[in-house]
Amino acid sequence: MARILGIDPGSRLTGFGVIDETATGYKYVASGCLRIKGDDFPLRLKQIFAGISDVVEEYQPTEMAIEQVFMHKNADSALKLGQARGAAICAVQLFDIPVFEYAARQVKLAIVGKGSADKLQVQHMVKVLLSITGELQIDASDALGISLCHSNFQQTQRRLTQGARS
Repeated sequence: MARILGIDPGSRLTGFGVIDETATGYKYVASGCLRIKGDDFPLRLKQIFAGISDVVEEYQPTEMAIEQVFMHKNADSALKLGQARGAAICAVQLFDIPVFEYAARQVKLAIVGKGSADKLQVQHMVKVLLSITGELQIDASDALGISLCHSNFQQTQRRLTQGARS
């Protein structure tokens, strides 16, 4: 079974969530947020890269899932988000971990059943699905949601592949 690292990238706050796939579903492993400090953007990218590298070393994921870039109204914000994603992707690539990308709408549909769900609905369902009690930061719950979406997608792919062989 896989250990999946989900990433919700941001240039100031990057959420991460780690789950294990089990024979009966999934199990919560860890989650949190990297708080990126400073105004020097290249140094912030370095912090994202180093922080994700540390997460990978600590939790040893076998796969990584990350949200795809969507077009913001502000082009500068979209570019910064894309660069933050790039820093996170490069960090896991150092460990030869395969990367999978999902649209925000696809994640919301997989977790809540509605592609237009808001962050609080995603957070609630993530807590329910992973039996998490207590506080869970929004960025961490988004990252866990990305992990869950990937797990569901991969399990469906395996079932379809097995069914096609039968």
